[in-house]
Amino acid sequence: MNPLTIADVTLTFGGINALTNVDMRFEPGLISSVIGPNGAGKTSLLNCISGFYHPTSGEIKYGDRRLTHASPHKVSSLGIARAFQNLELFRGMTVLDNLMLARHQKLKYSFLHALVYFGKTSRVEAENRGYVEDVVDFMELEPYRKRMVGSLSYGVQKRVEVARALTLDPTILLLDEPMAGMNIEEKEDMVRFIIDIQKERETTIILVEHDLGVVMDISDHIYVLDFGELIGSGNPAEVARNKKVVEAYIGED
Repeated sequence: MNPLTIADVTLTFGGINALTNVDMRFEPGLISSVIGPNGAGKTSLLNCISGFYHPTSGEIKYGDRRLTHASPHKVSSLGIARAFQNLELFRGMTVLDNLMLARHQKLKYSFLHALVYFGKTSRVEAENRGYVEDVVDFMELEPYRKRMVGSLSYGVQKRVEVARALTLDPTILLLDEPMAGMNIEEKEDMVRFIIDIQKERETTIILVEHDLGVVMDISDHIYVLDFGELIGSGNPAEVARNKKVVEAYIGED
């Protein structure tokens, strides 16, 4: 497993910096969180990592692979998957169909094989169906597998969104506010799933989340952004003692 490094990254829109000279290093196998007030640049950072934005300057690397100008498809093919804050699901399709569709990137066969559907095609389809069913079980979605996504509660839809990203068998999982809009019980479930993903599937987690209680409880390392600049980093105890971080959240005395 390789670290993901952000080196001196700046992202500019119309002369305004969404990110300014940001340096971060996400170590393999850890839960690393990125926090900050609204507008701090957290989602912009995830967009740069996942290839939706390309930094104006600086470099993003996964191991020895440069991701700075990579497409979202290329980033995904390297084992980096993302669960979005705004659900990227097909509401008129079942949970199972949403997950099978997300898994299509792993379907490796020729057009001819697909046309006649035999041999390699049927074998690959069966293997991928088995993997998706494993994700369904892991995320405890069995009761909903044949339900239309649009008919499910918001909390379950958020779980399906994380499952969608897991179908790509990622080594790094980007989670953009996975607990936004959830009640206490749903948050507790999502925290449990995040920890299980890290430990049981040996996945590196990069978490953007507003619930500081959750962040402090489950993070191995925390980075703090404010107006696009990195103002603090460290383990939860170190971040909690950082005066700049306290000022960013509650203001100066």
